[in-house]
Formats: sequence, C-alpha cells, structure tokens
Amino acid sequence: MKVWKSALILMLAVFVFWSCQSSKTVLNEQERAEDDFPLVDTAALLESERSELIQLLEYKIEAYQASRQRDFDLLHTALDLKFDYENEWVLGTAELILKPHFFPQQELVLDAKDFDVHQYELLTDTGDQALNFRYNGKKLTAYLPSAYTREDTIRVRIKYTAKPNENAGGGSRAITDTKGLYFINPRGEEANKPTQIWTQGETEHNSKWFPTIDTPNERGTQEIKLTVDAKYRTLSNGLLQGSIDNGDGTRSDTWLMDLPHAPYLAAIVVGDFVEIKDEWEGMQVNYYVEKEFEEGAKKVFAHTPEMIGFFSERLGVPYPWQRYDQVVVRDFVSGAMENTTISIFMEQLNLNEREAIDSEWDSIIAHELFHQWFGNYVTNESWANLTLNEAFGNYAEYLWYEHKNGKDDADMHQVAEMEQYFDEALEKQEDLVRFYHKDGEDMFDSHSYAKGGRILHMLRRHLGDDAFFASLNYYLENHAFSAVEVHDLRLAFEAVTGMDFNWYFNQWFLASGHPILEYEVDYSQPENLLLTIAQRQDFSTTPLYKIPFKVSWYSGGERYEKELVLDKSWQQFAIVNNVPVTALYVDEAKEILAEKRTLRGRQHFIQQYENSKLGVARYEALDSLSSYYGEDPDVAPLIGKGLGDDFWAVRELAIMKISQHPEWILAIENLEERLFEIAENDPKNTVRLGAIELLSLIDGDKYSPAFQRWLNDPSYYVAGAALSAYLEEPNNKNRDEIASRFESERNIRMIVALADYYIAEEMEGKGKWFHEKLDLLTGQSLYYFLGYYGDYFAKLPGEGSDKAIERLQGLAGNHNANYVRIAAFMGLFAFIDEPGLVAKAKAIWTEEQDEMAKRYMEFFLSSYLDEN
Repeated sequence: MKVWKSALILMLAVFVFWSCQSSKTVLNEQERAEDDFPLVDTAALLESERSELIQLLEYKIEAYQASRQRDFDLLHTALDLKFDYENEWVLGTAELILKPHFFPQQELVLDAKDFDVHQYELLTDTGDQALNFRYNGKKLTAYLPSAYTREDTIRVRIKYTAKPNENAGGGSRAITDTKGLYFINPRGEEANKPTQIWTQGETEHNSKWFPTIDTPNERGTQEIKLTVDAKYRTLSNGLLQGSIDNGDGTRSDTWLMDLPHAPYLAAIVVGDFVEIKDEWEGMQVNYYVEKEFEEGAKKVFAHTPEMIGFFSERLGVPYPWQRYDQVVVRDFVSGAMENTTISIFMEQLNLNEREAIDSEWDSIIAHELFHQWFGNYVTNESWANLTLNEAFGNYAEYLWYEHKNGKDDADMHQVAEMEQYFDEALEKQEDLVRFYHKDGEDMFDSHSYAKGGRILHMLRRHLGDDAFFASLNYYLENHAFSAVEVHDLRLAFEAVTGMDFNWYFNQWFLASGHPILEYEVDYSQPENLLLTIAQRQDFSTTPLYKIPFKVSWYSGGERYEKELVLDKSWQQFAIVNNVPVTALYVDEAKEILAEKRTLRGRQHFIQQYENSKLGVARYEALDSLSSYYGEDPDVAPLIGKGLGDDFWAVRELAIMKISQHPEWILAIENLEERLFEIAENDPKNTVRLGAIELLSLIDGDKYSPAFQRWLNDPSYYVAGAALSAYLEEPNNKNRDEIASRFESERNIRMIVALADYYIAEEMEGKGKWFHEKLDLLTGQSLYYFLGYYGDYFAKLPGEGSDKAIERLQGLAGNHNANYVRIAAFMGLFAFIDEPGLVAKAKAIWTEEQDEMAKRYMEFFLSSYLDEN
C-alpha cells in the first residue's frame, strides 16, 4: 500500500500547491503580457490538470477494496441440484437460513451471477410467501414483508437455472477462468476425455452456480443433494449422508457439511472416478482419479496421512474437519483448490504407476492441505488479506520438505520461491496486504504466495521454532471458524512472545518492495572482522528495514553463527571471532528476502564450497565459480568434486556445468567412470538423467549399449534420457526399429525423444503419429509437445500441414489453459510463410481475453513483424 500512499500524498500536495499558487501564476502571466510575452490561459490549463488529478484520485478511492459489509449472517445453505449437460446448465433449488447481523433489515441481497430466477419464496411456519425481487444478473435483491432484527431468523427458497458459461472468462494468472462450475466434455464429443463436472469457487465464483453471500468473511453450514446419472460418482464437502436410486437411471446423493466454512470453499465433483481408500488415525483420507491412474495415485498421494499428522503435531491443532479427500480432474483452471475436506487438483497429477515413481507433487499436496487450517479453519476476511491464506500454503511446502527430505531440500525450495518473487518485483512491487486493487483476482501473485512465505520463514528464524509455532497455535485456536485480517496474526505473535511486532508487519506486510543490501567485510584483523552494510533501496517508495540477520564462519570444522540486527541505512558490526577467520558468510542459509550486493572472489567461493555444511551455500559456491571463474584451472577439479556431493542438487549442478564447459571433460579425473556410476546408481533420477545426457555428449557410441539397457529403466526420467541419447547416435543402425518399439508410449519424455528424432531425420510417414499424440496429450505435456508438432509439419508439409495449422489455430484460440494457447500460437510461426497466417495470428491475439497470454502473444507477434 505504501507505493500508492506515497503517490497519493504527492498528488495531494501538488494539488494544494497549484491551488495556492494559481492567482500568483496568472498575475505573473499578466505582467508578462504587458511586456509583449504571449499569454497562456494558465487558469484553464490548471483546471484541466486538476480535473485529471481528481479523476485519478476518485478512481483509486473506488478501487479501495473494503471487507464486505455484513448485513446478514448466512447460517445454512441447502441445495438440490440437477444438471443439463446439453446446455451446460445447473437446475437448482436453494434454501437459505439467515439472520440480520446487527441492524434491522428489510432487503436481502444475494450474489447470483447469470441465473434465470424462476421462484423466490419466504418460508414461514404459516406457509410459503412469494417475494418481490429485483435481479440485475449479478445481485438478487428480495423485498421482505417487514423489517427483521438480529433476533429473527428467516428462511428463503429460490428456484433457478444457473448458466455458468455466460459472461465467463477473465480470471488471473493463478485462476484462469471465472465460470465457477465447469462441464467437461458434457456431450461426449471429445475423444480420450471423460465427462465430468467440477467447481472452482475462489475468489467469488461459487455464486455462478448457487445463490449465496459470496464473500470470504461469511461462513455457514451446508447440505447439497446431487442428482446424477447412476454411473457417476459424486463428491462434495463434509460427509455423504445417503444415496437414493431414483429408478430412472439416476441417483441422488446428499452431502452434509455440518461445520461452518466460507462460501467460496463449497465444492462438488461429478464423474467416473475410482476410490482409493486411506486413513489418518481412523479418519477417511481418500484419493479419486480415473481408473487408469489408480496405481499411480497410490504413490502420488501416499504421503498425505503423514502430512496430516506432521502438520497437526507442528501446529498443536489436530486436523479440524470430518475427512480429507483429494480428486484429480480434467481441464482444471488452477493448479489446485483447497475446498474444505476435498482438494481438487489439475490433471498433471494423473500419473500411471511408472510415472509416479518420479512424482514431484508433494509441494502442491502439502500446500493445499495446509489451507485446511490456514484459509478454511481461519479465513482471510477480504481478498486484500489473501496472503493470510497463501503465504501459509506456500510456507507449508518448505515445512514439509524440511521434515521429509531435510533442510537442504527445503532451502533450495526457499531460494527458488525467493527468485520467483524477485522476477515479479521487476515488473511490479506491491504491498503484501493491499486494499487498493481492481479485482480480488489481482491478489493471486508471487507477492501473496512466494514473498509471503519468505516473510513467515524470516520470522520463524528470528523467533525460533518454539515461539513461532506457539504463536500459530494461538492464532488458530483463538480465530477458529472465523475471518481474520493481518493484525490478528500480529497480535497472536505479540500475545505469545510479549514482544511488539508492528515494526515487522509494517515493513513486510503493509509496505512494498524489499531491501537492497550492499556489504563488505574487512579481513585486516582476522580475529576481529568488521562488517559494513548499507541499505540501498529507494526510501521514497520502500521502507528503511529493521532486519535481523545471521553471520556465520567455520573454524576447525565447526560452524559458528551470530545474529545481528540491521536497522540503519549504513551500519558497521564488529565480529569478534577469537580465532582467525578468512571467510565470513552473511546470510549463508539464504533466509533474508533481500537483494545482496558484494564482492567475493574466487578463493572465498572455494572456501565456501569446501567448508559449508549447508547444501544451498555449496550450490551457490559452485554456481558462482563456474559462472565467473570457469577458465581458472582450479575450478574444474572442484566442479568434479561436486559430482560426489551429499546433496543431490549440487551433483545435478555439477553435471550441468560440465556439459556447458566441454573443456573441463579432460580436466576432471575419472570423469567418465564417475558419470557412469551416477547414471547407473544415483538415488536421484534427475541426477541420473543429467549423467546420461553428458555421457551422450562425451561419447554416444561408446555408451550406446548402456543407453539401450536403460531404455527399460522404471524411471521415465532415465528411460527418456536414454532413448534420446540412443537415437541421437548415428552409428546405431537399428534406431528406426528402436523408435518404432516406443511409439505407443504415452509419457511425454518418451514422446519428445521420438519427436526430436523424427524431426532431425525429416522422417516421412509420421504425420499420423504426431496427430495422434496431439489428441492424447493434455496439460503441461501438451504444452511441451506443441513446438515439436509445429516443427515436424513445417519441415514436412506433405505430411498434413494444413491439418496441423488448423489444429494449432484451434488450440491457440480456444484451449482453456493460457500456457497451451501461448504454445500453440508460437507453434503457428513455424508456418509463417503460409498465405494469410499472420492475419489469422493477429485475429487470435485480438480475441484473446487472458492478459498474460495476450502479453506473450503480443511479444511473439511483434518480434516476428519487426524481423519481417
């Protein structure tokens, strides 16, 4: 908020200055006119400028997003739903129980987007009474027969048809559409795709399929009756109360959620799913996927019960709901959604048993699970406070990796998230809690997620685990089943620790930007180092930070650490070590969300790699040595040493750096033998993948027998790398036979290896195979494949380029995922010489509704036009 606050204050000051100075300015102009200077109508000019300022100020006032005023408390919602698959409509009856929040009310306003409202009744003990109502397509206003007070409870019934496809689109980077309820392949017209219905209510999209008070600071219980084709399974919040066979091929399932939660967390899923049963301390923990992914799901979601137990113990608050289920659906418009008791995931988690060997989805599973506490049990009161949900979901990923895989893994994840925020900060810097935004969707960014998670991590490292988790426990227990704002979190930390935290929350949650730190270490007295740090951020838009941080050093193989506090723009710290120290590490663990600038030479990084006990610091050392000192003869052997590092990420980095510096191959002792051992036996399959690729670069012919053996490795990471390496070696005379053996594979790593081979060899007769794979692939796999698809038909137009162009145009214009539309749009440029294609590409760009997709399309289109 501070960026806009500063601009607002500046504009107000200028406005006042102009107002005070206008008469004097006009007088001066008149004096100049007497001296035959041209007269400017300054008064009119100032009036025009003042008008523009007023309009801008009014716009910002209108964009202030307050928490929703609560005129009514929504106590309970009962829905009776049927579905029109042909028209993609919801046929619903809703009964709502409400009471005025405090003040008397005679009008009831509900959110109901794009409905046909057939009937609206007040239900009373003496009979049902039709209500007069007004409906504008978004808000449904009923006129009650009298004023009701907070002592009264009212019941209303609404019969309606919801049309979620009307006025859809928009969304955000995180949530790419706003239909609320989605019919997937409703008429069975798409091959290789099941028929499903699922919902995605965040931010305020559930009012696209049932009338409610669609705001996060509302909560109530619910009962949902779903009448569906008897062959389908239904899922919803809470517990299944019963099923009735209707005798006409349909079944009615009734789901009861008897604990209150926010309307955006209501969910339904309808489809053909298998049920995989699991449990945590006797509570149901089930997984639902399409039949072919049943065995894979057992591996993908296997850690869920352990996660529930870990988070329950860490927070001191046992999992607070009746059950926890997870379901994977097609064409989901987000990565996942944490509906109460039932998280819905994108189809990338649909993995078969072999693919699940390399499943890397624990982070998103932990993220959504943690929301059951932070977001569902305790909910942000407005989207301005979204980070109270998402910072915790994001930080759950760190907590889980730390618990399951160790601190090194967690710290690497921490750095990746930090870089994600820094990338976004290049284009915008916002307050973390921001009340000025156009739409709640704007809040779903790397500020709310990645920056928020890093702020929690810094606070934890400053306070220590006992105080940090005791504060979270206090926060959860004192705000259970309620809505919160950022000050509630601050006050929880203050109540537990007895410390004032305004300084921390003001600079991190209520201001924008981040510190930029320049530092240097004076080693002239090795027993008494002098550390000088300056904050270099723009203080007109960014705070002067108070930053607790740690310095560390090593002596005799032991690590020593000291916490310091930076709270000035320029500050010096004496580090009394008692023993000579030649390398001091500032924020060795990469905990501080700050850009850090300093000069550290080759010897510093060598010491950092050889001494540091932290994987993330050793990773940084090798990365810096290879990037800045790659020609130094001492560096190659040190990179070679990284091949045996205990931390898999360092081994992976070492392999990547060697592949980028072929001149190192002869400088690293026993390199080929070590790489072969890694490719054969490393416990991390991504490291094995890198070793196979590097062996192929060194001598593909020599290692072809091993590549052929690894084709059948259980890991697709390994098998895909081996297939690619084998097909790239021209001395392998049976490449065509090997390629044909794997043409039926559905895994993207195997498919891409084949596609690359067919393109490189300009192999005719594979057009049908490319088309079939395009039909088969979905999600990220489709995204990766589209470039190969375009390249093949551009090289071999006789294989069906007309159909390829048509398919790419259709995906670029109509696919539900923006990243797939972007990839298809890019794929079209392989055919750029085709008559009229640029005009068609422009038309796709013009019709694009998603802002992120449009920006990428604009970049590629403008780049092409500039070059041509």
